[in-house]
Amino acid sequence: MKSFFRSFFACMLAVLVFVLVIFSIVAVKSGQKSKIDDHSYLVVDIYGELPEYDPPAGVIGELMGGKAETLQRILSNMDKVCVDDRIDGVILKLSSSSSFGGAKMQEIRGAIKKVREAGKKVYGFADSMDRKTCFLAAACDSVYMVPTGYFSFTGFAAVTEHLKGTLDKLGIKPNLHKIKDYKSAAEMIMREDMSAAARENKEWLLDEFWELLITGLESDRGLSEEDVIDMMKLAVFTPEEAVEGGLIDRKLYWEELADMLKGDDDEDLRTVSQCRYADEDPEKLGIKGKKKIAVIHAQGMIGGRKNKVDPMFGLIMGHESINAEFKRAREDDDVAAIVFRIDSGGGDALTSDIIGHEVEITASEKPVVASMVDVAASGGYHIAYRASRIIADPMTITGSIGSISMKFNMRGFLNKLGITNDFATKGPMALFFSSYRDFTEEERKRFEDDHWNGFNSWLEDVAEHRGMTFEEAEKLAHGRVWSGRQGAENGLVDEMGGLDRAIELARELAEIPAGDGVTVVHYPAKKGLLEAITGGEGGLTAAAHYVVYRLIRGDIAETWNMVTESRMYMMEDFSIE
Repeated sequence: MKSFFRSFFACMLAVLVFVLVIFSIVAVKSGQKSKIDDHSYLVVDIYGELPEYDPPAGVIGELMGGKAETLQRILSNMDKVCVDDRIDGVILKLSSSSSFGGAKMQEIRGAIKKVREAGKKVYGFADSMDRKTCFLAAACDSVYMVPTGYFSFTGFAAVTEHLKGTLDKLGIKPNLHKIKDYKSAAEMIMREDMSAAARENKEWLLDEFWELLITGLESDRGLSEEDVIDMMKLAVFTPEEAVEGGLIDRKLYWEELADMLKGDDDEDLRTVSQCRYADEDPEKLGIKGKKKIAVIHAQGMIGGRKNKVDPMFGLIMGHESINAEFKRAREDDDVAAIVFRIDSGGGDALTSDIIGHEVEITASEKPVVASMVDVAASGGYHIAYRASRIIADPMTITGSIGSISMKFNMRGFLNKLGITNDFATKGPMALFFSSYRDFTEEERKRFEDDHWNGFNSWLEDVAEHRGMTFEEAEKLAHGRVWSGRQGAENGLVDEMGGLDRAIELARELAEIPAGDGVTVVHYPAKKGLLEAITGGEGGLTAAAHYVVYRLIRGDIAETWNMVTESRMYMMEDFSIE
């Protein structure tokens, strides 16, 4: 019977894969480029999650051929708009359901400014808005909203979740050591509330983000800090009240906006989707040069060998995947310099160091500029600091030079389930990492000493590469988190800016003459759907078996072991509402 169900399930998966292959073939045959008419508008629909770059194509992701919006596609397409005579402007479709950080918002705001400086219009159109959406839309020429749309406008709140009470009820006891007071990621399982150090850190970051919000709304919408506070006191209001308060310009439906922007002789507004416009070759628009700047994208939690999408932790970057891209760029004679785009809250210390080592090797041969996005903290900072230069957005979250090491004692939980363990051992410390008991006093000391030795070695290296003494670096460490602007002030970051400035600095370091164009190439290269399907081994049935096996026995187990049995350079919890 078990054999029957295994075969049945595998067959169903194989049928699913086969259907997806058929659909992909149809899509390829029908996916010829449509003509882009003159006087068209690029429509950028920002909704939901916004990864910095295309996620790694895992088995399911490859088969589904996902075309999720990314920050990189938005920035690249808006660069092309600046020089494309066929495109009159950009329409940003916005929603409060969008979920991404301040640095991504700032980079999109910078792209909006470039389009406007090129003499083209940028219009914001929203079905719902909140504080973040409002800040992004404020950079546009005009902002419109559906007459019945939802509008919320509140102050900042840094929210933390604590699982200690849940773990206590389950009978799970963490054996954890953190370095040090500000490493508040550990507080999720150690405390039921924020420590004084964690609250202090969050408050100084909130002060930073508040100032950037006020400055932006004042310059873009002419609103004073008092105006903003008065509107926040209302919390929620109608689009009509938003117009009266100066946050938006007019309430209208999409059809009304289209009628307003379309040509006199046109029946419909001429629009181009992000997906279609991404197929336009920048070189044909004159965005090219003999020398290349390679942009290597690294996003998600750091751990393991290969880039993947993990069922528990989402995007994962592995050292073999990232380092292969550095080697590829390093050995390409046409690549003059490299921009290392980092969007990561950290992860495994060992993986972080291996990637950082590859960055250092490459920087000894070609300039490497680390460009931080929403977050490059803890392990995300570890992979950055050995670059030739570090650039961060003012709203980037960085630093968090600290460490967490732990194991869980699962005995209480297992006993509740009626599960017991017994042991036969040989040799000392055989149960050192056992999940069925706490550390002994001797084991605990060895555990903590080893943790401190590893951390101090890392901090010494940070100090050396950033031109500091150990004592100066230590004042910035022990888990302290900084904004990009604070990082530039305290020496953890060299200067502020986004991808444009990173590419410009890479040119300067590579001594490419100012008048010479460059071609920007992005790594890892994107796989087509058919390539992903046909490039594997073992056929469709083997792929179906592998999906199930890898999910249960590979991805989840591997990530769990990494989290519980490694030193973790993880960013402090800092979700903002």
